[in-house]
Amino acid sequence: MTDCRLYLITPPALDDLAGFGRHLAAALDGGDVAALQIRLKDAPDEAVAAAVQALAPIARAREVAVILNDRPDLAARLGCDGVHVGQSDTPFKEARKIMGPGAMIGVTCHDSRHLAMEAAEAGADYVAFGAFFPTTTKEAPTTADPEILSIWQETMEVPSVAIGGITADNAAGLATAGADFLAVSAGVWKHAGGPAAGVAAINAAIAQGLEARLAARSE
Repeated sequence: MTDCRLYLITPPALDDLAGFGRHLAAALDGGDVAALQIRLKDAPDEAVAAAVQALAPIARAREVAVILNDRPDLAARLGCDGVHVGQSDTPFKEARKIMGPGAMIGVTCHDSRHLAMEAAEAGADYVAFGAFFPTTTKEAPTTADPEILSIWQETMEVPSVAIGGITADNAAGLATAGADFLAVSAGVWKHAGGPAAGVAAINAAIAQGLEARLAARSE
């Protein structure tokens, strides 16, 4: 059975890098995390570079991949493991040319299997569907149904990432539906028990969801 893992996204602004680094270390020590996406919309290049330089060593010490949002040029220059691009960002083929064949590149596909198929056929390493739930982290132009994860899981090899308003309270159903990764931001950073407890809670929900997926398949 395909696994499902947590894909952690930074808060939209990092005013205190040293302080956030401590929160990040605690979060990553709270349970399994596959990747960290550094997403700082509209921040100047020097601020993004400073964030990568401060946070990447913390992530890599725990074998967590470092993904930069939007900017393949900066991701390549800063030595990130990959980049995530939206439909209005750098096109995938150009991002691949900039990042090279070994980098991880994911593509936002909203609620569209057509966009996801195009990305997969172009060579994307993962496709991201969402938003599945209301989110205040970023403006979500589309709402996705969990069924898209099930259909994708059954028909395609390229992993899917579910994103948008995911918390420990609603994560299990997305794992059951077939998501390979759950992208979470506020559900960890604003968790009442702190970031480590947030990661642990998401992982517990994923485990519950995977048990339900296995039970459904064995019926």
